Amino acid sequence: KRRSSSLKTKSFSFISSISKSIHKCQCRILQFFSKLAAGPRRHQCFVILKREEEPISSEPNVRPRIKLKFSTSFSQVVPRVTVLKEEERQAEVQVEKHQHLLPPLVSSKKRTVVLDLDETLVHSTTGTPPPNYDFMITPTIEGVTMNFYVLKRPGVDEFLEAISKKYEVVVFTAGLEQYASLLLDVLDPKGLISHRLYRDSCKPLVKRRFAKDLSTIGRDLENVVIVDDNPRSYALQPANAIPIKRFVDDVEDKELEKLLGFFEMYCDGFEDMREAVKQYLGGANNTTKPARRSSSSRHRNTRDLSSVIKYHHI
Repeated sequence: KRRSSSLKTKSFSFISSISKSIHKCQCRILQFFSKLAAGPRRHQCFVILKREEEPISSEPNVRPRIKLKFSTSFSQVVPRVTVLKEEERQAEVQVEKHQHLLPPLVSSKKRTVVLDLDETLVHSTTGTPPPNYDFMITPTIEGVTMNFYVLKRPGVDEFLEAISKKYEVVVFTAGLEQYASLLLDVLDPKGLISHRLYRDSCKPLVKRRFAKDLSTIGRDLENVVIVDDNPRSYALQPANAIPIKRFVDDVEDKELEKLLGFFEMYCDGFEDMREAVKQYLGGANNTTKPARRSSSSRHRNTRDLSSVIKYHHI
């Protein structure tokens, strides 16, 4: 009997200690959720079944205490947390998509050719009409209307026709949209160019110069090549660039014809376009490096409003 009595006493003592521990845990949990309910992220990790406020105290500046009753059903809480996490993940994906300048590719296997406009595909002048030009555009920018006389680079029509069958063609210019969009409407009546990017998509550099950051277009850089006459344009991704001779008025120019051989045949044997560019520029087919403008030419352009509209600098 004594042994039985001592066992009962120990059992009651053990059960009592467990009950006290459980009660303490419940109190701490309630305190935690009470603080959480008043915070900015309330309702995200638990469900409030009942909310009661005690009578307002007569003391000034004393907020009423809140009594909270929580669901003990685990299934009522966990699904809510899961949904929130999924929504946050989708929101992050949407933000990342909106950061890209171009929409997703229809075919992930298609590669992208990024082309400069002025002095790469065409050359335009203002003022007195030149002896040779193909068409004229008249943009109005900040209330000023100007006539631009545009000369197409030899072979540009055939070049765009050929590469558009195999590549996604993007024109990325540091020119203003009001000017470049009118020019491209005439240059590309068939819609061979998939996308157009203007100065507002460029990355500003010092002295009002601009770079074309290929990391922002939403394409894998191993599948991208940029063709530009200005080294500053591709300074952020030089491994993706093929420099091209600056075009002004040379009717015997063959640069696009040579470049077409690279895109139609040469780069097919490379998984990474950057490696193809490296081998191409290091071999016998190396293109001519961009010609530097004379100091007098640069000085004239700084005073010419047309350079503000067309080029990378003022």
